[in-house]
Amino acid sequence: MNTKSKITALGMVILSFAFSGTATAQQMKEKTVMVGGAPMYPSKNIIENAVNSKDHKTLVAAVKAAGLVETLQGSGPFTVFAPTDAAFAKLPKGTVSNLVKPENKATLTKILTYHVLPGRYSAKQIWAEVKAGNGKAMMKTVEGEELTFWTKGKNLYVRDSKGNDAKVTIADVNQSNGVIHVIDTVLMP
Repeated sequence: MNTKSKITALGMVILSFAFSGTATAQQMKEKTVMVGGAPMYPSKNIIENAVNSKDHKTLVAAVKAAGLVETLQGSGPFTVFAPTDAAFAKLPKGTVSNLVKPENKATLTKILTYHVLPGRYSAKQIWAEVKAGNGKAMMKTVEGEELTFWTKGKNLYVRDSKGNDAKVTIADVNQSNGVIHVIDTVLMP
């Protein structure tokens, strides 16, 4: 290889590092929230971030089984109340494995879309709704039924139609197409 070829090759290597470094530098500038041991980047969509959380493997598998990946990669915006793997583990034994079966796709879709509000709602906005509602706020989900929000001390809670309460453990995980609030219980329509 002649000197000119070596310089050209070296230049290409330097440029490739520069361009890959630019993406990393851009992501480093973003205000991330750690969820399941991974940074959640506001420039990525809900699915692109969720697949990196070690605490949301069950939720990601359920979203795939329900065929909702494309929807949650869409423009939204969506507000997702994302149960952790520990939340799914609270369900009766065999519930999750039964729900992800193809014949139960409609039921799984109903449960998952019950965890989603159309639009982008920060914890501050939900908190304001609760305050305006004298201690509770009702919000309609993508599934069509309502969730009830309430507060206790500095904590935000959501109650499902069965009376189960979930605590928001990590709020305001911003995404390019919405926001995620991590919860400790699976909600049931």
